[in-house]
Amino acid sequence: MVTRGNQFLSDQDGAQAGTNSRPGHFQDLARQLTSQANGRANLCPRRVTGLHVPQSELLVLKLYASETSVGLLVMKNSSPGTSLKSLLIGRARDLSDHRLFHKLSLVAVLAWVGLGADGLSSSCYGPEETFKALGAHPSLSVFVAIACVLTIGIICASYRQVIELFPSGGGGYLVASKLLSPAAGVVSGSALLVDYVLTITISVASGADALFSVLPAEWLPWKLSFACLVVGVLTLLNLRGVKESVMLWAPVFLLFVGTHAAAILIAIFSHAGDLPVIASRTVQDVQSAHTELGWFGLLALLLKAYSMGAGTYTGIEAVSNGLPILREPRVETGKRTMTYMAVSLGITAFGLLLAYLLYAVTPVEGRTLNTVLFERITAAWPGETGKWFTGISMISAMALLFIGAQAGFLDGPRVLANMALDRWFPAKFATLSDRFVTQNGILLMGVSALVAMLATKGAVALLIVLYSINVFITFSLTQFGMVRHWWQNRRTAPDWRYKFIVNGVGLALTFFILVSLCVVKFHEGGWVTLVVTGAVIGLAFAVKRHYLLTAGELDRLNQLVAVAEAAPVQPLNVRSNQGRAAVVLVNGFNGLGLHTFLGIPRLFPDTFGRFIFVQVGVVDAGSFKGAEELERLKAETAASSARYVEFAQKHGFTAEAVTEVSHDVVGTVEELSEELLKRHPGAVLFGGQLAFVQETIWTRWLHNYAVFALQRVFCRRGVPFVIVPARV
Repeated sequence: MVTRGNQFLSDQDGAQAGTNSRPGHFQDLARQLTSQANGRANLCPRRVTGLHVPQSELLVLKLYASETSVGLLVMKNSSPGTSLKSLLIGRARDLSDHRLFHKLSLVAVLAWVGLGADGLSSSCYGPEETFKALGAHPSLSVFVAIACVLTIGIICASYRQVIELFPSGGGGYLVASKLLSPAAGVVSGSALLVDYVLTITISVASGADALFSVLPAEWLPWKLSFACLVVGVLTLLNLRGVKESVMLWAPVFLLFVGTHAAAILIAIFSHAGDLPVIASRTVQDVQSAHTELGWFGLLALLLKAYSMGAGTYTGIEAVSNGLPILREPRVETGKRTMTYMAVSLGITAFGLLLAYLLYAVTPVEGRTLNTVLFERITAAWPGETGKWFTGISMISAMALLFIGAQAGFLDGPRVLANMALDRWFPAKFATLSDRFVTQNGILLMGVSALVAMLATKGAVALLIVLYSINVFITFSLTQFGMVRHWWQNRRTAPDWRYKFIVNGVGLALTFFILVSLCVVKFHEGGWVTLVVTGAVIGLAFAVKRHYLLTAGELDRLNQLVAVAEAAPVQPLNVRSNQGRAAVVLVNGFNGLGLHTFLGIPRLFPDTFGRFIFVQVGVVDAGSFKGAEELERLKAETAASSARYVEFAQKHGFTAEAVTEVSHDVVGTVEELSEELLKRHPGAVLFGGQLAFVQETIWTRWLHNYAVFALQRVFCRRGVPFVIVPARV
């Protein structure tokens, strides 16, 4: 065999080898092997123009399930639709670009913008809801502010250890799956999916509140429509790619940080003399709340106020889960990003709550509490300076909230893709677009957020009730997994006691918060979140069950590999310049591929003498993690294709293999086949296809249709394409 680039060629390469009068023992062997491997396998070819085949063997095939490959149908000709797609989403990226991963990755500052904005943006509504929840005892917010800072510090410290242990990405789903069990991983992942949808919804809704609080009151009826429009625009931006969507918002993010840091510093230093008064009022509020509510009631009030700001911590999970998109060295970049986020989030949350007390702000209808605060801070500023500063600050807050929605678009599809790779959700959610983003996951996040927005009418108070429970499910499972890991590896892990204590404290804190949130928020609407999350978990187990059943059927078909390789070899006398070429599409050296290959001489005896095996290694969310992963995929694809060549040559056929890696199976096969058809005029394409005995909407939804997409492509070009089915 001679290797040329991505092609594996036989020693007879260049000769149009084939058969004229071929002994029939290979057809008998093919029948024997397919019947031994799978008693239910059934071959029925599609009619192919130009082939002299007995009429009894010409059948029309109509099947609808595909397992051989995944891909997106992308026509190569220029069209208005293609041009519009390039304009809105951007041109396709080049997988061969050696700087591709560098171009797509984020440095710590940009990661802080894209991932840390989720937590920082919650300062636009978290402190406000906390302050309002305290009612007649606002000075108690000092305790809540201190608790927020401590919580941020503890969770960030424990997640830094998650980053070190899972340098390729350690989101809640992966950590729980690997350190606890697959079932625990599904619970954690499903909770995260619902939480990321709500992250998008509440961030956009709160951003709309911030903007419309400085606009005339008659504009308020348009707020919901505006929020829905923003969800659509963010979805479109994320379809273009991660870095593009983050770079667009970076200046506005920094504007928010600058304006709010200035406002907090001005508030504290200008009223520094009032701090003893705040301390005195806090003591009075504790006494009055105890007299009015008792110690238990006081604790319940603090817990309720604390829970209203629990969304502040959701962005912490996003950093550990988003490591694959960070610049190398990823661990250091991730830890640096976590530090930026913890410091900025802690200072902002604590500073705003303290500023509320210093300026004694009270809620005003149609305005956010931050708007009221900024108007008080700038009330004595000359001319229109204060008004402009407040307006710019609120616009930057709106923009930051929209950036905060990025956490849902960045990490929601990533969690979904990881679960799809493990077959908890349809495999199509792991495929990549030509911009190398998980397009299906982004669309699902966008549509789900839009539904949630319309269902709640963008009411931030209601969304906060639904929000934050799920992220603490993930936090608790992650911390428990880490605690278990350090205990099991206490004899080998250095500094295991320190790490055990850090994650142990994190577990105690997050589990306590989770229980408190469920108790406090359950009757206020929290039960809806739990029901929806339960439904997602149930769906995941149903999908997994189907894939396991299908895998069992495929195992029977894959027995063909062992049977075929163990069969006696009887080389045929192959005459050169005779017979036609068969282009066989395969996806790994497996039962379905051999089933397809063996079916060709069985159904079309004395017709094909040369076999060209074409395989496209699919670049999905699992393999698109770096140059090394892509090289490994190329090697595996080439090796499995070479086995087909070797097998065919053993039986006297001329064979070669052509391989490539791509996110788009259909488009790549079309390009490769175009060159092959020039080299071998009159060649016929063959593709294997799983055919379910009982086809349902369920099977059509969970399996792919690349073979049928290819058949349509080549049909329009007048090229014969035969689908060889295998019933399961």
